[in-house]
Amino acid sequence: MRRPRRLLLLSLCLLITAAFAFAQSGTSTPPPPREKKIHLKHILVVGQTKGFEHDSVTDGMVAIYNMGRESGLWEATLRTDAELITKKDLGRNAKNLDYFDALVFMSTTGELDLDDGQKKDMMSFIKDDGKGFVGIHAALDTNYKWPEYGEMIGGWFDQHPWMTFNAPIINEDFNFPAVRHFPHAFVKYDEIYQPKEWSREKVHVLLSLDSAKLNYENNPRIHRTDHDFAVAWDKMYGQGRVFYSTLGHTQEAWSDPDILKMYFEAIKWAMVLTEGSTASHARVPEGGDR
Repeated sequence: MRRPRRLLLLSLCLLITAAFAFAQSGTSTPPPPREKKIHLKHILVVGQTKGFEHDSVTDGMVAIYNMGRESGLWEATLRTDAELITKKDLGRNAKNLDYFDALVFMSTTGELDLDDGQKKDMMSFIKDDGKGFVGIHAALDTNYKWPEYGEMIGGWFDQHPWMTFNAPIINEDFNFPAVRHFPHAFVKYDEIYQPKEWSREKVHVLLSLDSAKLNYENNPRIHRTDHDFAVAWDKMYGQGRVFYSTLGHTQEAWSDPDILKMYFEAIKWAMVLTEGSTASHARVPEGGDR
């Protein structure tokens, strides 16, 4: 009788030991999962103003910085000077254009502090390296003495005929990621620039003013006889993608979800994270009709 009893006691001990081990393994902390390495993009946001200074520059720069952090897609370097627009080794742990995937001009104005070498490097960054450029509002009111800049962005500022007003806008391409969230016809309170040395044939117009709903009386600031007032466009410049919009003049614009969405998607597109047409097209019918 002793042998069966010993076997029974041994079996009980083994069961208790197994149960204890199982309980311990169930409460122990599992090993941490392998860290996912996400390659962040890097963008340089420049807000240097050598002419008119917009109150919204800070709001826009902060908004773009926050977009990157909240989405986890990019880190933004914010500067109010043009020092980093170069491919030279600056030392001091300073970054240069080789570090960035896109360049954003946040309502820059006037002739920026760029020497000939910096201008060459900036154009090479876009045209040869295939990096992105996003121009916001007064980026069109910049670098008048630099012809290649106007060629790259699509033109220059030539007055804002209606100042800041409730602008009637038409969406000309619902398939483009930066404007697909807008309806066909909508209104935004903003300051719309009139571009000069600009041609619809050289850009892909995304948004434009509804010319049938504009007041042309007693307005000497209106210079475009074709009444073609683009609000946003995109284009290629060599290998690089270029996006521009006149929206973003007011501080309030940078708390408008529609405007934030547009520039968020524009930056993504410029960095080749999404796709969208760059082909020019004819004007859509006026008066909001399709």
